Amino acid sequence: MRTIIFLLLVSLGACVSGNQEDAPSSRETDEDTREDEGVLATNFDTPWSIAATDDGFYITERNGKLFYVERDGEITEQMIELSASLYTRGEAGLLGFSLLDADQAFIYYSYETEEGPRNRVSQIVKTNDKWTESDVLIDDIPGARIHNGGRIEQGPDGHIFITTGDAASPSSAQDKDSLAGKILRMNVDGSIPEDNPFQDSYVYSYGHRNPQGLAWTEDNTMYSTEHGESAKDEVNVIAPGRNYGWPVIEGDQQEEGMEPPLYHTGSDTWAPSGLAAHDGSLYIAALRGERLIKFDPSSLRTEVLSEEYGRIRDLLFTDESGYGITSNRDGRGNPDEEDDVFFRFNP
Repeated sequence: MRTIIFLLLVSLGACVSGNQEDAPSSRETDEDTREDEGVLATNFDTPWSIAATDDGFYITERNGKLFYVERDGEITEQMIELSASLYTRGEAGLLGFSLLDADQAFIYYSYETEEGPRNRVSQIVKTNDKWTESDVLIDDIPGARIHNGGRIEQGPDGHIFITTGDAASPSSAQDKDSLAGKILRMNVDGSIPEDNPFQDSYVYSYGHRNPQGLAWTEDNTMYSTEHGESAKDEVNVIAPGRNYGWPVIEGDQQEEGMEPPLYHTGSDTWAPSGLAAHDGSLYIAALRGERLIKFDPSSLRTEVLSEEYGRIRDLLFTDESGYGITSNRDGRGNPDEEDDVFFRFNP
């Protein structure tokens, strides 16, 4: 049976349902846990995205579950009613989640068609503890068992940005008519912004392999993290209409009309996923690297802040702290009895 444990002198209540794991049955507290950092909750099943409210956090699980973790310690299940059956093989499933307001959110999820898996961006609305898909905004994004992208973030310009992977078809990243291997930009109503770089297209940038992180520093510079083919994971500065090279170039390779990364990992492998910005620095969730990494975009210096949590999937900052979730149960990690966990850290 799954157990969710909320630490920091509070206890959690939860009601969980789904098709892959049993529901949690008990909660415990640990009064010895430091109040400034450490594990907050345990025994999630491959969480993928975090979104913060004034009172707590939403956490998606790739298998289709959504939890709300209140700051006073209570956890409730948030049921989701989708218009298509969730496709959860490999890296697919319920991925990105971004709040528009208290009762409206955007999600990115994978579903199955007769032609194979696809991804879509939808709006969902909340009634009590149930979210219902109210509108499909961007549909028929190519999907696969791997490379589905999936991050959704609201930019400082008020538009919604979405990352998509190449869906195991590298050439699609260079095809501006395909939604695969791109960063997309849409208005909050799902329409195409008039100032997007390509007419009548959601495509904001292209030539991406599998970007899973988006963040903006205080000067509104946009950054993305991206998985390399074999090491050479990237941090990119994203600008409208630019071509980031995949599969033509990666790492230090150069080609006219293509953007090299701001930074790449060389022979090291991070498998970077979620990205957060705080006080001029970037914070990177590393999956295969199993690290929480601080990156200075000015000096290009990196600092490992933690290696204690294993595979890290997503990060965010509130005013007071940083928060993260792990992905040790995604089939590529070595989970222990507490995984996956929701944790807090100090920058």
